[in-house]
Amino acid sequence: MQQYSLLDKLIICLDKALHLTQGPPHACRPNPADSMHEADLTPQERRHAAGLMRINHVGEVCAQALYQGQALTARAIEIEEKLQHAAREEIDHLAWCQQRLTELNARPSYLNPFWYLGAWLMGMCAGMISDRTSLGFLAETEQQVAAHLANLEKLPLQDKKSRAIVAQMRLEELQHAHTAEQAGAVELPIFVRRSMHFLAQFMKWWAYRF
Repeated sequence: MQQYSLLDKLIICLDKALHLTQGPPHACRPNPADSMHEADLTPQERRHAAGLMRINHVGEVCAQALYQGQALTARAIEIEEKLQHAAREEIDHLAWCQQRLTELNARPSYLNPFWYLGAWLMGMCAGMISDRTSLGFLAETEQQVAAHLANLEKLPLQDKKSRAIVAQMRLEELQHAHTAEQAGAVELPIFVRRSMHFLAQFMKWWAYRF
């Protein structure tokens, strides 16, 4: 893995932030919903599905920011590589969510730059504490995201395309959490986990609407 200076890493992070918040990402794998037919959704169901998929899209924007912030402050090269690898895998999730929003005639959150900056700062702070804390933060984040994605019943029953995307995302979020735990993640204090949950609820309320 090529070694970069801190300035180089900051420039790379800025470049990735601009690409993720301003332009459509490109997936390396096929969208799990590509072979499915579009459901005949009512206008209300379409708006609701779009709001939920916008939340998922924001979650993936935040995941990219967290990984980049954590990788920037990682002490061990192998930890940085794991974080960068997970970020590359989750680009697919981001692209799938954005594709689904387009199909629903909806848009990503107007607040994506704000979400990205906040998550990047949180990831950087976690990484500055220690690599094991950073991995613990990653594992807890992925577990909370997977718990959110488990609520498939919130999506319209006939919206099989959105459901297929969410199901695949949840499976891979759990795999990332397991990988972090195996790499030596520490369990975060209860007040930190609850604070993360509260912030996620705040984000979901705004992302659904804006």
